[in-house]
Amino acid sequence: MKNKFFNYHIFIIFFMFFSSENFAKNPSNLENIILAGGCFWGVEELFQNLDGVVETEVGYSGGFSENPTYETVSTGLTGHAESVKITFNNSKTSLEKILKFFFAIHDPTQLNRQQNDVGTQYRSAIFYFNEKQKHQAENIIKQAEELKIYKSKIQTEILPASKFYKAEKYHQNYLKNNPDGYTCHYLRNEWKF
Repeated sequence: MKNKFFNYHIFIIFFMFFSSENFAKNPSNLENIILAGGCFWGVEELFQNLDGVVETEVGYSGGFSENPTYETVSTGLTGHAESVKITFNNSKTSLEKILKFFFAIHDPTQLNRQQNDVGTQYRSAIFYFNEKQKHQAENIIKQAEELKIYKSKIQTEILPASKFYKAEKYHQNYLKNNPDGYTCHYLRNEWKF
């Protein structure tokens, strides 16, 4: 009886530790990328619904001022872009899929703007964390240009990730909390590749 009890507990511990759900949550499967594609509300909402995305957080990245706020970033004088930090499970999706989705939900050919939102804070940018991410971003842009997905040249910056400043609480999950809120982001089938 003691042996059965012991074996049962070993099985339970083994199952809990190695179950696919726990394996999928393994921090070694998680990867971050920071993307800027105009107003962060719409970008965040669309990525929250993408398979493999574990977490999103809106904030400010790519600038030179410390502790920016929405008000200071809105002036266009901080150098920061409205950005979304995306944490994804690379055993369920890939950076290539993340980036191709990014290029299908915003217009990367618009310089320092996205639709009605104008200013450097609305620029298109990819902030990478390592050389592999940088090369993948460069390859995706090259592929889009070779396939002539867009009628104009892609303006997306590819830059090393600097400090990411989390935006104010009311900006987090904004469109989930305000379903009638403003967004100019949607999936454009003609930009899929």
